[in-house]
Amino acid sequence: MKILGIDSSGLVASVAVVQDGTLLGEYTTNYKKTHSQTLLPMLDELKKMIELDLGSLDAIAIAAGPGSFTGLRIGSATAKGLGMALEKPLVEVPTLEGLAYNLCGAQALVCPIMDARRNQVYTGIYEFVQEDAEVPGAEGEIRTVLRTVMEQTAMDVRDLLKELERLGRQVIFLGDGVAVYRDLIRKECTVPYGFAPAHVNAQRAGSVAALGEVYFGQGKTVSAAAHQPTYLRKSQAEREKEERGAKA
Repeated sequence: MKILGIDSSGLVASVAVVQDGTLLGEYTTNYKKTHSQTLLPMLDELKKMIELDLGSLDAIAIAAGPGSFTGLRIGSATAKGLGMALEKPLVEVPTLEGLAYNLCGAQALVCPIMDARRNQVYTGIYEFVQEDAEVPGAEGEIRTVLRTVMEQTAMDVRDLLKELERLGRQVIFLGDGVAVYRDLIRKECTVPYGFAPAHVNAQRAGSVAALGEVYFGQGKTVSAAAHQPTYLRKSQAEREKEERGAKA
């Protein structure tokens, strides 16, 4: 099984290929240029470095949202174009699940936060549990499974902290919202908490591809033509238009 992962849902642009549980290559940047300038050149470079025949892919895993409206559209268009040209299915990986998967195996709750402006974050709450893998010939093998404690949503960061207080468990924060809300978290978080280190703090296509491999095995695919990003809320332009209409 060979999965191409794409994530341009936030500040990071990232592409990766996972084959049968092995990360063959990953190209990630988090520096200034827009995703429209970087994503396809990064994919082309990765393709050369690992001698990838795109036709050998089984599926394309895409960080499906929420996130930056522009970034999601660029990633979606790239995945749809590749999927249609190669006649390959897409695996829609919710952005927050992909982020949480960076910390696969963590004992604490995992809480990705992406800055959504206006004191809001895109967020979800996740945990990792161990289950019997039930692999023939490998009795006793354990697999680590991502479970959703709170579905991804857009919410006020203080409401998120109240929900974590209600759960009463240790939590690890990650995502671009950490830089924005770190001081607030330190001041108002009432449960034991920590922040993910730099190398796993941001979106990674390797995690999207790895989780995409799991979901592909479960049959969770869509056609390239049917894929649409998940925005969770209206864009700023749409909100401003509605506000102008309300005042008219």
